[in-house]
Amino acid sequence: MKNQTDAVKIRNNKESSDRGQKNLTENFVPRVISWNITSKCNLKCAHCYMDSNQESTAGELNTSEGKALIDQIIEVSLPMLILSGGEPLLRADVFDISRYATDKGLRVVMGTNGTLITNRVAKKMSSSGIKAVAISIDSKSPDQHNKFRGIDNSWELAINGIKACIRNNIEVQINTTVTKQNYDEIDGIMKLGEKLGASNFHLFFLVSTGRGIEVKDISPIKYENKIKEILEKSQLYKLNVRPTCAPQFMRIAKQLSYEKKNRWSRGCMAGLSYCRIYPTGEVTPCPYLPIKLGNIKERSFKDIWFNSKILLKLRNFDNLKGRCGICEFKNICGGCRARAYGLTASFSNVCGSLHEPTELIGDYLAEDPCCTYNPKA
Repeated sequence: MKNQTDAVKIRNNKESSDRGQKNLTENFVPRVISWNITSKCNLKCAHCYMDSNQESTAGELNTSEGKALIDQIIEVSLPMLILSGGEPLLRADVFDISRYATDKGLRVVMGTNGTLITNRVAKKMSSSGIKAVAISIDSKSPDQHNKFRGIDNSWELAINGIKACIRNNIEVQINTTVTKQNYDEIDGIMKLGEKLGASNFHLFFLVSTGRGIEVKDISPIKYENKIKEILEKSQLYKLNVRPTCAPQFMRIAKQLSYEKKNRWSRGCMAGLSYCRIYPTGEVTPCPYLPIKLGNIKERSFKDIWFNSKILLKLRNFDNLKGRCGICEFKNICGGCRARAYGLTASFSNVCGSLHEPTELIGDYLAEDPCCTYNPKA
């Protein structure tokens, strides 16, 4: 009788484990994928996580390999595909890739510095299926923006690019990275974006990867204050506003009762419904978390997404450590896994200068060092 009881317990435990594993695969599917289609860029941005320059990365996916990647992605889901870089418009086959992805049912958007977008280019973008662009504006002052981006006239060119996209019915999102230099002018940038006709505004909080280690970051207290300010100001604009790389905004939004007014779902989405494809085909949880999960030249995207041990651990929020692990908001926030990883890796700065994907060398489940909140537990 005891052996029969033990057998039932083992079977029940296995069924429970199988159900848990099934939930991990069914509940977490990619809804957004960022593909760095090239590391080549025409600007010299101070905070570039890719450390991009005028050279392409050796071994970048070619056109046929890129189309094969798209075929692998649609086996898993139909996410929004962000064509990013570097500067994606420097890649000769970018419109061919966009058209292919669009025809396969993906919503294709582009992350660009906007400086290469003329009216002719915007028409080609639209005809290739690109529905929206994210263009970076880091100051309402042309001189300050140009200094940050490393090239004269980059502000004027980006503004002209925004106008060209809107003329051609391409939705525009303004991206701004908050720094000590522009901390007090975010409201002005939002006003500029709305005046230009942008639909979305994403405020990025610096993650010190690539050249970003040279940029002096704001303090955790200033992070918290700026998130509160941007959420309060967002109620005054038609823009769809979202803080990015600052997952604690979900906790703050809930505390301010703003979360129901917006389309937000969770703070950190890395490995849950979002991932990044490096130019060479390496899959990582996000652009700022350069952990090798597998290369699509060697393993299928489906296999990497559903079977990566690193991703499976990320999807179980009980694995989080420190304050993040005991926080009552961990299901909606999760803490920035990239900052946790960088702090626990052997780098002198958070995330160090590392930008190329490597094997695991830090703890991506540790607490977020930029969060000031002390959990009730």
